[in-house]
Amino acid sequence: MVFPTLAVKKPVSIEVREASLEDYAQVSDLESRYGLETKAYDDWKHLWVNNPIYRQVTKRWPIGWVLEDSHRKIVGYLGNIPLSYEFEGKKLLVATGRAWVVDVAYRTYSLLLLDYFFAQTNVDLFLTTTLNAKAFEGFRSFGPSPVPIGDWDRSSFWVTNYASFLASSFAEKEVPFAKPLSYALSVPLFIKDQFTRRLVGKNGRQVNVQACSNFDQRFDTFWEGLRRSRSHTLLGTRTRETLSWHFGPALSVNRVWLFCVSEGQRLVAYSIFYRQDNTKWGLKRVRLADFQTIANDNSLLLPMLSCAMERCRCSGVQMLEIVGLCPEKTQLIAKLFPYRRKFSSWLSFYKSNNPQLAESLNDPNVWDLSCFDGDSSL
Repeated sequence: MVFPTLAVKKPVSIEVREASLEDYAQVSDLESRYGLETKAYDDWKHLWVNNPIYRQVTKRWPIGWVLEDSHRKIVGYLGNIPLSYEFEGKKLLVATGRAWVVDVAYRTYSLLLLDYFFAQTNVDLFLTTTLNAKAFEGFRSFGPSPVPIGDWDRSSFWVTNYASFLASSFAEKEVPFAKPLSYALSVPLFIKDQFTRRLVGKNGRQVNVQACSNFDQRFDTFWEGLRRSRSHTLLGTRTRETLSWHFGPALSVNRVWLFCVSEGQRLVAYSIFYRQDNTKWGLKRVRLADFQTIANDNSLLLPMLSCAMERCRCSGVQMLEIVGLCPEKTQLIAKLFPYRRKFSSWLSFYKSNNPQLAESLNDPNVWDLSCFDGDSSL
């Protein structure tokens, strides 16, 4: 969530109401004006109408809320997406927000949107994984807690297209002679990359990684095994239906990559990578969305990373990035000597109105989030 703050004079009138799909044009325009990523109408509608959880709770679930001025113009918006999680054998209804944005002249009313979001009594858990420092100033009024584990204030990344990556970085910093400099300075990055390739081959198991084009029936069997073996971990539902909703449209246009490791017909591990470009600076970036294994062997991530890096190079993608992984997985990928970058704040927060659940979630051992969780890859 991106939410710049400014102190301004209060306008005369404002009204909050539930959002509807008919609000798309005004919401999209508002998001665009404040630098947020916009979706095509069908993709935006897909977040709800094809969401298997939304279809279960649709009669009592608003898709979000808008602020309207006296002329019925939308000047603020907060999306509200339902997700399904499991913990200790119980199903949980989770709410994650999307695109909290308010016109600069109406910023003093922005907390009204959060009031409605956190007032949902049918929600077991509120979860966000994209809360930057500016947005947190508003969220802190509602008492969220930081997710107690995971790399949520920094990322690990590898450069997969050296010259264009440096050109993008120089463009962001407005460095003169960016193009010739990018070619000259790409040499040491190339040397480091060759070293990383050798490390991936050395540390990764010799397994057959397959690139898959859809979520087939194996994923339902996989999910049943995962939920049984990790019942004491907070897990987002990963059925075939849910994964197809979450990633299917992007997978069909090659903006999501799916890699699988199988033993015979049995799926034992998968990883999902998704495009997270910065169009302003011309940066083509891929992030790890999710990695899961029922083989109890996190080292299976390494050959999958190797496949993703190679696809990045072949596709002209400049950067492969990982955010939010637990310490065990972070220590594993540290063997590949990634670059590291620091964020301005912790990104992942939660809140539960259920005292028993809130107490359980204080334990770092019940958490194992990734960019599949919350709103990171939606």
